[in-house]
Amino acid sequence: MTVAAAIASAFEDSCRDEIEAPKPGNVHIYSDGHGMVVEEFLLSARVASVPLSTFGAPVGTRILGAVEATFAAVGKNTNLGILLLCGPLAAAADMGGENLRGNLETVLQGLSRGDTENVFAAIRRASPGGLGSAVRHDVHGPVETGLREVMAEAAARDRIALQYVSMFHDIFVTGLEALEQARTKNLPSPWSTLYVYLTFLAAFPDTHVLRKCGTAAAREVQRKGGEILGKMPSVFVGHHNGYLEDLLMLDGEFKARSLNPGTSADLTVATLFADRLRNILLQHRNDG
Repeated sequence: MTVAAAIASAFEDSCRDEIEAPKPGNVHIYSDGHGMVVEEFLLSARVASVPLSTFGAPVGTRILGAVEATFAAVGKNTNLGILLLCGPLAAAADMGGENLRGNLETVLQGLSRGDTENVFAAIRRASPGGLGSAVRHDVHGPVETGLREVMAEAAARDRIALQYVSMFHDIFVTGLEALEQARTKNLPSPWSTLYVYLTFLAAFPDTHVLRKCGTAAAREVQRKGGEILGKMPSVFVGHHNGYLEDLLMLDGEFKARSLNPGTSADLTVATLFADRLRNILLQHRNDG
């Protein structure tokens, strides 16, 4: 399997893992929501995986191509945040070696105005909820600088933008450490994925909820995320229906109030993707 094919497969598998976890407030196999259904997310992952993993392509080209492929397939925004996170990670994996985060730093430092133009076009195409306008670096205005500088401007209000200036700290520290903790606890899939999602939910106010529903709602989602994380059983038998019922009850409450912790879900996919990419780099080094 080529590196590009391995990256594409890793992306699709990471998206599928996230959809299979019963994440309160987000779309998953137990419950659709927010005008979207599971099948749209799975199809989006499949069609987006190819442009996202195009070997040697600039980050902005990958993201725009994946957004366009998504809209051609499902006609709506199912994955913009995921693609904004996974585009740089895929480009970092292209570089080989065994230090994914070191490669990522090189990728982020090399982001250009061309990347900004393509990402702005992707954002306009996706038209995400709560986008609004900005005084500087508005996606509807002229491109003035490289993508990392643009993300720095938005970092205080958007957790995905923050990753571009924090070297993906939430992914490589919070997310991957949570995934390792889940494995240490011997949590099977999809509960290990859920553990990562709930860790993000409890760690900070979800900025998608914050933009659309305000600070109080985001703080409430954070608090309830921490509470349900604290109730997670240490041993699962089957689906451990008692805990699943609690999750689905909270899920129904969030969806009834249009509370969609989309940023936490996007960070979860990116964490699973980064974990798989590290394994791909290790495998290709050993094969070489």
